Amino acid sequence: MQKPDDTKRPTTDLDMQAQAMLARLSGSLSPQSVALAWMDWASHLATSPGKLTELTQLAMEQANTLSNYTRESLVAANQQLLTSETPSPVPPIQDRRFKDPLWQTFPYNVMQQAFLMNQRWWDTATRDVRGVDPHHADVVNFISRQLTDTLSPANQLLTNPITTKLTIEERGANLIRGLQNFMEDVRLQRGGQPQPGTENFQVGRDVAVTPGKVVLRTPVMELIQYTPQTEKVHPEPILMVPAWIMKYYILDLSPHNSLVRYLVENGYTVFCISWKNPGPQERDLGMDDYLEQGFTAALDAVQTIVPSRPVHATGYCLGGTLLAIAAAALARDDQADRLASLTLLAAQTDFTEPGEISLFIDESQVSMLEAEMAQTGYLRADQMAGAFQMLRSYDLLWSRMVQDYLIGERRDMIDLMAWNADATRMPARMHAQYLRRLFLNNELASSRYVVHGSPVTLLNLTTPTFCVGTITDHVAPWRSVYKIHSLSPAEITFVLTSGGHNAGIVNPVENSRRRYQVATRPANGSVPLAEEWQAGAELHDGSWWPEWLSWLNARSGTPIKPPAMGAARKGYKPLEAAPGLYVHER
Repeated sequence: MQKPDDTKRPTTDLDMQAQAMLARLSGSLSPQSVALAWMDWASHLATSPGKLTELTQLAMEQANTLSNYTRESLVAANQQLLTSETPSPVPPIQDRRFKDPLWQTFPYNVMQQAFLMNQRWWDTATRDVRGVDPHHADVVNFISRQLTDTLSPANQLLTNPITTKLTIEERGANLIRGLQNFMEDVRLQRGGQPQPGTENFQVGRDVAVTPGKVVLRTPVMELIQYTPQTEKVHPEPILMVPAWIMKYYILDLSPHNSLVRYLVENGYTVFCISWKNPGPQERDLGMDDYLEQGFTAALDAVQTIVPSRPVHATGYCLGGTLLAIAAAALARDDQADRLASLTLLAAQTDFTEPGEISLFIDESQVSMLEAEMAQTGYLRADQMAGAFQMLRSYDLLWSRMVQDYLIGERRDMIDLMAWNADATRMPARMHAQYLRRLFLNNELASSRYVVHGSPVTLLNLTTPTFCVGTITDHVAPWRSVYKIHSLSPAEITFVLTSGGHNAGIVNPVENSRRRYQVATRPANGSVPLAEEWQAGAELHDGSWWPEWLSWLNARSGTPIKPPAMGAARKGYKPLEAAPGLYVHER
């Protein structure tokens, strides 16, 4: 966050107050950013006769296709009155949102095709317009998709054959249940209470239950040491660094899908950081504080409790980015030998192509967030959750609303959904630094990120690295994660697994329906293009966890007696049982 200084204009505070007020009215979305994008696109489209001709031709083709499809559907519908064996015509556009057979009956099949064609037309209209700034083009395309999604026949009671049929069968009972669900959601939201069903996944009782002790507490984190579950353990401990944008127990969910438990049961001493959920009093905590009082403090503690041993450092999402910064700083300071290996899970180090989240990150948007956070001291949890919800509006918004309010049935809550609802805040200063230094300026990838007064570079890394990307990741797209190959000369084993940012990482071995590809680039080796890597990497069925375990085992020593829990005489006395205090903060 911008700090006051002697050169700041006396009117700056007034400007920031005005921006903060505007943010409250606009849902924290910069109107100027949207307006600039629209003007850029519209003005260039207006002076692009070739593109306008293309769009006119597309509209005419779609009108003709829809007309023929409607005629075929009417003929099929009449024949179906005589014989139920008459098939419906094949829809011109296939879409998973309309996979139910009821969507292939007339007139609903025509409605959904008209919607899909309209959405495809707008997608074409907002892409490949000469002269438009790429970021502006992405913003306009995204907004057009969000607006057209609101017109989907699947989201309306009378144009959705599933909800219409159910309403007739139940004589409106589903709508009564839906209204009750809506009123309950309003009441819970106003009271700041979690979603229904989350009470079945209480932290420390149902999730985050792997036994352990908090052995260190700092202003930004608690360090948990997990109780050994084997007679002997590998001498090199594992230190896990989750993102502070989320609660740490994504890595320790239910016993059957806990990555922490999996590692402990396979002979490792595991430590994990549990970040504090910040409030107004933590407003001035910055990236350096998370580095020093977070990772560095944890590493010092781990190597005091398990002395004379290098550490398998593991970072997830934003925690992986922080870990990459820390590893580069250790290499710069000739301390790279403190790490036995480096594992980055869905973590970006180059932000030139950060995916759709970049739609919400430009100078105008960041300035508005800074103004808003200057008043609150933090970024609210619902602001970040709202951004992610918009990125996956069908899965996280529309389909849920249809299920809850039109069908009138709640989806069964699962541990991953309950964890996702347990959101966290972020300190104002840290979040502004993160957005500016990494997303806007890409300082880490360009070797300009400063730690302790000197820049660090990933070009100095020699620590063997294991990196995981997930195919459908909307937060850290796998091609962006893959870019570490061009930044680090170290040996890199890269895994690409099916699933998204969370479900691809929470990938238990039992009953896994996932698949993954894996290949190792030797130290100082050449860097194939991401598409070339994907075409040539070996494909495996199942979870990637055993692949990582085998990789860790190859870089670990012969198992020995487990270390003690904490080191009381050296300042790391066990404070209380896991999962600790910070994880319970709301």
